[in-house]
Formats: sequence, structure tokens, C-alpha cells
Amino acid sequence: MRAPLPRSYTNYLGRMLFRFLVTVQGIGAFALITLGVILTQFRKARGVTFPAIIKELSRSGTRLFPMFLFLSGALGLVVIGQTVSWLTRVNANTYLGTVMVLVVVRELGPLLTALLVLSRSGTSNVIELGTARALGEVEALEALGIDPIHYLVMPRVIGMAGGIFALTIYFIIGSLVSGYLWAFLQNVPLRPGDYFNQLAGALNWMDFVVLAVKSCLFGVIIAIITCYHGLAQPLRLEEVSRATVRAVAQSVIACVLLDALFIILYLEI
Repeated sequence: MRAPLPRSYTNYLGRMLFRFLVTVQGIGAFALITLGVILTQFRKARGVTFPAIIKELSRSGTRLFPMFLFLSGALGLVVIGQTVSWLTRVNANTYLGTVMVLVVVRELGPLLTALLVLSRSGTSNVIELGTARALGEVEALEALGIDPIHYLVMPRVIGMAGGIFALTIYFIIGSLVSGYLWAFLQNVPLRPGDYFNQLAGALNWMDFVVLAVKSCLFGVIIAIITCYHGLAQPLRLEEVSRATVRAVAQSVIACVLLDALFIILYLEI
């Protein structure tokens, strides 16, 4: 029989499991509160919240567009251009559309977009809200009768969901177009009409629905987790950096798990 784990290991695993359950419970409660505020107070103080939503859409979408334009071209070079070239060499061009949809539309496009937005806008959420919490600005809002969830969290959730959705569309289109351009530079005998016809034939209505739902959920999850670690816990200024690291790690894990759930959904269908 195998010997039992040492007590130090069991205590460590127990603490890690307890901390994980507490974190899940806290984030879940925070998400439910945020959802309730969005459903019940969305039109409240529109003159303040709607400009804040537009600001978050700009920060999580428009301002990141040049970077995503460059990265979509790089992805076309690294992944799609080489894939087109190798499929042509083995006379497997009939599978080109399926491979592009599987690799770019279903997986790399939404997930890479979410992780890149997390690295820019997600980290700024934790830093801004954590600093505001440490300096007492959140308590000042509550003293004035302003709901911090409605004023600080709701615009970030809606803005990040919309921003990731829009950037995902641009990222996928840019990657597919640049992929063909790189293949064309390699003298691959594939006409543009054949390339895009294969892409259209490999897509179905479920791909568009799942793409929209997945990208928006990525934005909601990232916004909820980053706002939770920046706002929902009492912080000191020196703790903001550690809260940012925890928020980024948990957001990455949550996005990967959500992506795995959608993969299972695809397999079941």
C-alpha cells in the first residue's frame, strides 16, 4: 500500500483548496451582484454611466486596434501562411477551409484577443480600482450615495465585452487575409476565390453564434475577476501589485476553462 502524504503536504493542499473555494465563492457573489446591478440599474444615471461605457469601449477596443492589426498580420505569417503552404505541398487543399476555421475562428482568434486585452485593459482595472480602494475613494463614493458597482464596475464589464467582441472580428479577418497574402508571396497556386470559398464552406451558423457568445463571455469574465481583485477586497497600496498578479492568473485560467467548455460543446454537436 502507498504511504499517506506527509502532514505538511496535506495541510498545504488543504489550504490551497480552501483558498480556491473562497476565491470562487467571492468572485461568484461579486458576479451575481454585478449582474443584478446591470439588470436593475442600467438606465439609471445614463448621463454618467453611458459616457463611461463608451470610454471603456475605446480603451478595450479602439485604442488597441493598431496593436491587433500588427498581431493579426504576424499570426497570418506564423500560422496561416505556413499552413496554406504545407497543405499545398501535400495536395490537401480541400482541407484548407476546415483547418482555418478550427485554428483561427474557433480557437486562436477569440482566446488570443481575450489574453491580449487582459494584458492591457485587465491589468489597468486592478491597478486603478485597487489604488482607489487603498486611497479611500470607494468609501467616499459610498458616503455620497453612489453605488461603486454601478459607477465603476458596470461600464468596465459592458465595455470590455463589446471591445473584445469587436477586436476578435477584426483579428480573425486580418489573420485570414494576411495568411493568404503570405501564401501568395510563397507562390502557392491558390486563387483568392478558391481560398475564401473554402472558408465560407467550412463555416456554419453555429460558428458565428459561438464566436459572439465566447468573445463576450471572455470580456465579462476578465472584467469581473479584475474588478473583484481591485475593488472587492480591502487593499493597501503595496498590495495592488500582488492583486494584479492574482487577477491575471485567475483570468487566464478562467478563459482557458471556458474555451475548453466550448470545445466540448463543438464535439458534442
